[in-house]
Order: sequence, then C-alpha cells, then structure tokens
Amino acid sequence: MPQNIYPISIIIPAYNEEKTIVAAIDDIKSELSNKFEYELIVVNDGSTDRTKEVLSQIDGINFLNHKMNLGYSSSLKTGINNARYDWILTTDGDGSHLANQISRLTPFMDEYDLIIGARTSKDAYDTSSRRFGRNIIAIFAQYISHSKIDDINSGFRLFKKSLSKRFWHLFPERFSFSTTITVAAHVNHYAVKYVPIEVHKRKGGSSSIKPAKDFLGFLNIIARLAIYFKPLKVFVPLSLLFFIIAISTVMIDYFLTGMILDTTFAILVTTGIQMLVFGFIAEMIVKRFYND
Repeated sequence: MPQNIYPISIIIPAYNEEKTIVAAIDDIKSELSNKFEYELIVVNDGSTDRTKEVLSQIDGINFLNHKMNLGYSSSLKTGINNARYDWILTTDGDGSHLANQISRLTPFMDEYDLIIGARTSKDAYDTSSRRFGRNIIAIFAQYISHSKIDDINSGFRLFKKSLSKRFWHLFPERFSFSTTITVAAHVNHYAVKYVPIEVHKRKGGSSSIKPAKDFLGFLNIIARLAIYFKPLKVFVPLSLLFFIIAISTVMIDYFLTGMILDTTFAILVTTGIQMLVFGFIAEMIVKRFYND
C-alpha cells in the first residue's frame, strides 16, 4: 500500500559543529535528492567556533543565527517558526544521525502525529549512564501518561507543526523540547510511533549534556508536566505518603516509648489532607482549561 510523504521542514540546531555540520548537510542533500519536497533549516545557536562562518557559505539552506547561545529548545523553536511546511523533522549536526534513517520515519506520516527515532536498535550507539538516566525518566513519564515510551528524548523525530504549536507555551528555552512534546503528545492521546534507528557516536566536539544536572532537570520538567496535565497523579501519592508516615510515626513512638506524639501526627495528617485538596483543585483547573 503506497504511503504519502508530505513536504518536510528539516531543522538542524548547531552549536560548535564546524567539523561535522557540512558533512551532515551534504548527507541530507544527497540522500533526499529528488525523493520528496523539503527545506533545510540550520540554526546556529551562538557558536563560539567557526560554525557561523561555515554555514554562511553553504548554498541551499535557510541559515538562521542566534547571536548568543539560547539553548537546544530555543533553536528548534526558531526553526519551527521559520518553517514553511506542516511537517517538521529534527536531527543533529554532529554526525550521529545519518540521512538514510529519515526513510524509516516517513512511511508513517499518514497514520501518526509524532514519529520518534528510538535508540532501541542493536546498532544504536549509546552510553550506559545516559541509557540508565533515560530509562528512569521514561518510567516516570510512563506512569504519568499510561503509555509505553521507548525513547523519551531522541532528537531524531518527525512531527506535525500543529502539534508543537499546541504545546508551545510548555517548551523550556534551554533543553527538553523532545521530552516535553513526547509526554504532552501521549497524555493528550496523539498518535505516537517509535521506530528503531541506528545511532552513531558523534564525530566532532563534545556533548553539551551534563548527565547529573540534566537528569534532575528532566525529572523537574516531567513533574511539571504531570501537574499540568495529570495533577492527581502527583498529589494523591504525596497525600498517601504523608498518611503512611503519620501512621508509621504513631506506631513506632507507641511501641518504643509508649507515647503518641499528637502534634507530629496532626501535622503529617493535615499536610496529607492539604496535598489531596491541592490535587483536586488542580484537577478541576485542568478540566476547566481543556473544556474552555
């Protein structure tokens, strides 16, 4: 059964990629030549090397420039705002994603709103620390969304522009565009497809990702999304936790000292009730927002 391939705006955020960006662009041009209509948007995110100069000399691209480093999400948002087409493909300029992988995503454009190149293939290069952190984040995201998430923050993905615009106000400036749109799409019942892809070790420069700091940042963003979309998923467990601590405290104090600390018990129970009330209030606000 033939599949429709619609015109695509391909966005490459570039930060200090002078050694790899030309090869990445040439790879895309060579692979997609005469296959389907596309435009290539490259956003230089305030690079401190010669990336800007290199990009300014390349023909056949829409070259956009940030005067200072604003972050990965900001680069993608700049690219999307300047995109002509209704489908967006994001990829990296460091040589980790080859253009021949695009053909793995495009066959699903008729059926899905978000198509993610998942680093689940045996040919996908990855480090154990990043894989571990990503899996922890995915478990939390799956709890919030009730969906199986194979790769929550892959930078190689194809999606409808309208999908990104709906959740535009949620995207942070520095990073986590990919995580945010993944969770938002699942929670709001968009059709999401994961396609295993090959991923190669980056060919130039060093990654801007700081595992510990960014791991906490990702968890913070997912927690915020949970409160925004599914507040009871956060507040009910917190409420139960305080109730359990309160009961445990009473039992431990009684068996160890023969006394019950009424004040401690009252504070914990009151806090648990407050968490539950906050959850219901937040849930009503969310429902009201979507109904409007």
